[in-house]
Amino acid sequence: MQQPLTPSEIVLELDKYIIGQREAKRMVAIALRNRWRRQQVPEHLRDEIAPKNIIMIGPTGVGKTEIARRLARLAQSPFLKIEASKFTEVGYVGRDVESMVRDIMELAVSMIRAEELEAVKVKAEEVAEEKLLDILLPPKRQPEPPKESYPSEHEALKASEEEAQQADSTRQKLRKLLRKGALDDRYVDLEVTDRSFPMIEIFSGSGMEDMDQNLREMLGSMMPRKTKRRKVKIPEAREILVQEESQRLIDMDKVVKLAVDRVEQSGIIFLDEIDKIAGRESTRGPDVSREGVQRDLLPIVEGSTVTTKYGMVRTDHILFIASGAFHIAKPSDLIPELQGRFPIRVELKSLTQEDFVRILKEPENALIVQYLALLKTEEVELVFENEAIDEIALIAYEVNSRTENIGARRLHTIMEKLLSEISFNAPDLKGQKITITKQYVHDILSEIVKDEDLSRYIL
Repeated sequence: MQQPLTPSEIVLELDKYIIGQREAKRMVAIALRNRWRRQQVPEHLRDEIAPKNIIMIGPTGVGKTEIARRLARLAQSPFLKIEASKFTEVGYVGRDVESMVRDIMELAVSMIRAEELEAVKVKAEEVAEEKLLDILLPPKRQPEPPKESYPSEHEALKASEEEAQQADSTRQKLRKLLRKGALDDRYVDLEVTDRSFPMIEIFSGSGMEDMDQNLREMLGSMMPRKTKRRKVKIPEAREILVQEESQRLIDMDKVVKLAVDRVEQSGIIFLDEIDKIAGRESTRGPDVSREGVQRDLLPIVEGSTVTTKYGMVRTDHILFIASGAFHIAKPSDLIPELQGRFPIRVELKSLTQEDFVRILKEPENALIVQYLALLKTEEVELVFENEAIDEIALIAYEVNSRTENIGARRLHTIMEKLLSEISFNAPDLKGQKITITKQYVHDILSEIVKDEDLSRYIL
């Protein structure tokens, strides 16, 4: 495992993709670093240190989910992002809250398995190469000599040594050709495991996916493993053999044990749209299970033991980061017990016109960079003047102020409308340079921005 990033390094990494929201970045960075700090304290104190769960509050499109996505890439630990609105109270059709622990466990097993496969890759490649050479140059079967002409022991030994040297020399020549890629066009016959097993479909409501998967795996393991003969090119044969050898070399019991430990000690679950399950008033219809979901969520967040197909998993030290717009509901509408389990609250600010300018220009995956790259594939050079970028940012800010505030997502709709004509005609504009000026932006978008009813539908 690499050396974990410091809080300032985490913030710097997040700054490459997310503009502003410094406070939220700092809190998330501290929470992530505390995962590592807890592992360094004496063992008798380690279990007493509970994770400081976070609620991020802010309007849509300001970076809450993007912080989670980028954090997932930085976190050297199992990370699951899931919408709280997917869950239903136990007894209703839908996913129960424990399924998120099973999901993060699956992710952890995949993560550890990938690490183990990488560790045995060199050994697997060596074994696969030897097997491939055996297929290309099968060992010769010694012919039975006639009874009347049995050679002496010395002659037989000498003959076998010569044959062994000759075979070894041929094998080494083949090995060189194989590594150079000179044999890549040749076909070989390969015995491969037939992984297909009878299709089984459980007709049930959502929430039964685990049962469906477990039943498939159980029946798949009961069926006798069949092999089938395939004629494949040497590069594909090498890949198949490497995969089979890698599977044999890794110890799945060890993988599961490490995965359980990693989930329990450093797992992070990001609960998006938590405001959609807030609201304690008794209502009818689709909101009937809101408070029920909160009650079901409470034991998971405060620490309980969940049964998964890999064994029991404790959630005491899993870090939970929740986020929501809280337009209608407020954090205080969550049940008090759940509020108490999220001690850190961070408010994300609405985006200003200056933020929109920076979003268009600064991040490594900035919208303008994306459009330049897309049109470059058609050999069209697109140039944005600074005044044009300022005008786009101003329009985005004005439309957000007058209609629904959807944050940075407004820029996507505006850019698509602005460049739709160029994108459509790009194949016919090959080799041309197109400059986007302030006047061009004004000509395309001004009428739509003026007409508020129209801008509600188009922008």
